[in-house]
Formats: sequence, structure tokens, C-alpha cells
Amino acid sequence: MDMVLLTALGVGGATVIGAVIGFVFKKASHRFSDIVLAFAAGVMLAAAVLGLILPSLDYGGDFGLIVTVAGIFAGALCLNLIDKLVPHLHKLAGADPEHHGKNDKLSKVLLFVTAIAIHNLPEGIAAGVGFGSGNTEEALLIAGGIALQNIPEGMVIIGPMLAAGVPKGRTFLLAMATGIVEVIGTLLGYFAVSLSTAILPFALAFAGGTMLYVISDEMIPETHAHGSQRGATYALLVGFCVMLVSDVLLG
Repeated sequence: MDMVLLTALGVGGATVIGAVIGFVFKKASHRFSDIVLAFAAGVMLAAAVLGLILPSLDYGGDFGLIVTVAGIFAGALCLNLIDKLVPHLHKLAGADPEHHGKNDKLSKVLLFVTAIAIHNLPEGIAAGVGFGSGNTEEALLIAGGIALQNIPEGMVIIGPMLAAGVPKGRTFLLAMATGIVEVIGTLLGYFAVSLSTAILPFALAFAGGTMLYVISDEMIPETHAHGSQRGATYALLVGFCVMLVSDVLLG
């Protein structure tokens, strides 16, 4: 349990680390954040397949394939529904708060924070569910991939909030709040599979489906939006291979 709590704090704290970097390097290039995000996407892609989807097949027994496929699509559809209700960061970033009134600026900030917080919950759950398989090393690698993704996300939310006129102190607290949601999600995922091992195969696949959706719908488009396609592609491959090598070596 101590390891799960520390991991939850680490996953949520990664957003705070990104926020601090965002304050220090307000003029950081998109290329840098794109490369970091693409590397995280590669790690998460390998983690989703090796750490969640394949174990789901193993634990599913005779109906493992059906349960795993159903879980993957259930996870993706869940995030798809959330995305329709509250669009995520890359779909909100196009609007320039400088061209809106004060009330519009504040509304946009609330939408930013709400969107990130809502999307962080299933990501946290995915980190927590990983511990349900009993493979701590695998679970830590999954959580590490999610944490890596949170760093550039924490970086890019700072600028829009400051541009909307939110004071620096409140901006930092709002960024921290989105990380706390991920801590809660991690603990929820862990306790859910701990209370009922029967749901473990579906929960693993569900978590894998959410991660695949995030990678395809959010991370890859974001890394290709600023002319860094080739560098981002190789960064994703490096991240995937790093996770693959780590998984094989840790066995």
C-alpha cells in the first residue's frame, strides 16, 4: 500500500513539476515539449500493451479474449464520451484568451482546469489498476509513463492561465489540483481491483483502452501540431523501446 501511495503522489506530482517548469521556462519551445510528450507516448504505448492488455488476456481465462477486447473498447468509449462533454487541452488551446473579455477568459480557464482534471482521473485509475496484477515492476513502469506525460501537460497549462489574468499563486494551485485528481484516480483504481479480483481482467483492459485512446487522440496529434513530426516519431519509438527493454530486463 505504501508503494501505491508513493506512486500516486509521484504521478500527480509530475503535473506540479511540469507546472514549475512552465513558470520557469515560459518561452520554452514547442519542439522541446513535443519531444518529451512523444517519448511519453511511446512509453505509454508499450505500457498499455505489455503491462495492461497482455496481462488482461492472461487473467481472463477461457473468455480472456472477449473480456480484453470489450474492456479496451469500453475504456476508449468512456474517454470518447468525456471528450465530447469536456474537450481536452489540445482542442481548447486554439482559442486565444487575449481576444476575449474578462468573463470569457475566466470561463476558458475553468474549462481548461476542468478538462484536464476529468481526463486525469482515468489516467490515474490506469496507474492504480496496474498494481492489481501483483507485478509491482510493471505497475511502476506504467505509472512512470503516465507521469512522463503529465510533465509537458503541466508545462503547457501555465501560459493560458496566466494570459487569462489568473494570479501566479492561483495558477499554481489550479495546476496542483489537476495533479491531486490523478492521485485520487490512482488510489481508486488500486482499491477497485483489490476489492474484487474478478474484475481484474476487464479493469486491466479498460485501463489499456483509455491509454490507447489518450495516445492516439491527444498525445500524437499534439506532438505533430508544431512541425516536429519526424523528431516526435523517433522520440515515440525511443520511448517504446525503452519500455520494452525495461520490461524484458525486469522480467
